[in-house]
Amino acid sequence: MRTTELVDGFRQSTPYVNAHRGKTFVIMLGGEAIDQPGCRSIINDIALLTSLGIKIVLVFGARPQINDALCDAGIITQFHNDVRVTDNESLKVIKQVAGAMQLDITARLSKSLSSTPMSGSNLNVVSGNFVISQPLGIDNGVDYHHSGKVRRIDVDGIRHQLNNNSIVLLGPITASVTGESFNLTAEEIATQVALKLNADKMLGFCKEAGILDENGEALAELMPNEAEQVLARYREQGSTCMSASVFLQASIDACRGGVHRCHLMSYEEDGALLQELFSLDGIGTQIAPQSSEQLRSATISDINGIINLIRPLEEQGYLVRRSREQLEIEIEQFTVIDRDGVIIACAALYPFDEESMGEFASLAVHPQYRDADRGSILLRSVINKAKRIGYKSLFALTTRSIHWFLEQGFDCVGVEDLPDKKRSLYNYQRRSKVLKLDLTRLPKNR
Repeated sequence: MRTTELVDGFRQSTPYVNAHRGKTFVIMLGGEAIDQPGCRSIINDIALLTSLGIKIVLVFGARPQINDALCDAGIITQFHNDVRVTDNESLKVIKQVAGAMQLDITARLSKSLSSTPMSGSNLNVVSGNFVISQPLGIDNGVDYHHSGKVRRIDVDGIRHQLNNNSIVLLGPITASVTGESFNLTAEEIATQVALKLNADKMLGFCKEAGILDENGEALAELMPNEAEQVLARYREQGSTCMSASVFLQASIDACRGGVHRCHLMSYEEDGALLQELFSLDGIGTQIAPQSSEQLRSATISDINGIINLIRPLEEQGYLVRRSREQLEIEIEQFTVIDRDGVIIACAALYPFDEESMGEFASLAVHPQYRDADRGSILLRSVINKAKRIGYKSLFALTTRSIHWFLEQGFDCVGVEDLPDKKRSLYNYQRRSKVLKLDLTRLPKNR
């Protein structure tokens, strides 16, 4: 990696480091992911998240490992409604498998060598009876025996450990109030823990780079109803994407229960977890109850994000330079597009009430997001705002984007058409073109 790429990547990740610090993430690491050679890197990256101040609950699954162990023991288990029937004989094997995996994961997370992100640090991994289970019982004459479901979660106990900077590690075998052991699914545990903790994110892994479209490209974002459609398609096609399917269903339940974001990424892509969390576009599929992009009025906390957008354009001569102090005074004039806490576009409406006019100014869009017409989205928002105020026209000054404004319906006019106050400040050395949009001629729903 070239130095500039390293610096750019580090700068791009900084807003997300700040945004994620102190947040609670529930990570579901299925048995399929644990079986992969790259699992060691995933474990290291999970440890790295903790060092960045993120509170981690790690829930591991063991489906393929349990299947192999039962097969080796010559035990055939019955499934009912896609749930394993766990009798006494199979429970003994499952407890051995889950116990060994818990010890292995704890050992990997506890590793503090120079070759890992946790060099020189002390990382505590805590397991315990944080999840209390109960039997599934009997369904249509089928006794599930030791297959169970979540009855109660010790939220205070988990939070206490997270506040002590420990990773809480949870496996599929849990205890009941009667002292019995029950076999649960990792996805149910992860979902219920995320809901009870009011977790900020739930994350999971599958073979692919998330949920793929018909062209094999990862879908960046799904709403819960869209995720349901994908699940229905998987069932119709008899899809073998088990890890993706179970996480999708868990994500639907989590999002509808109040978890803000769920992320699905590939366990075969090195660093997928970090790329998904600390880059603008991520690398997998995000399931969210609402779009990660929000068009809204700017607040004082958006100043740094706005400055990061407009400074490069000011330095290149596209925009007139404004000081930070001036921007803070004018912040109420700005509209922004917020993508998951990062400002990716902005524009301002400056008032000239005497002439019943407004200036459309300071339009800036992050370079990675200039292909989705976000400038037009901001312009429409500013137009609607100007019309609500009662302005009859909108004007803009530009040196480089004349054709874009013409495409949006503006007309070229002269300096004499500017409001008196703006005309007195016109910089004849810049020779900016003046463009004007007649708001009285626009349709009401524009």
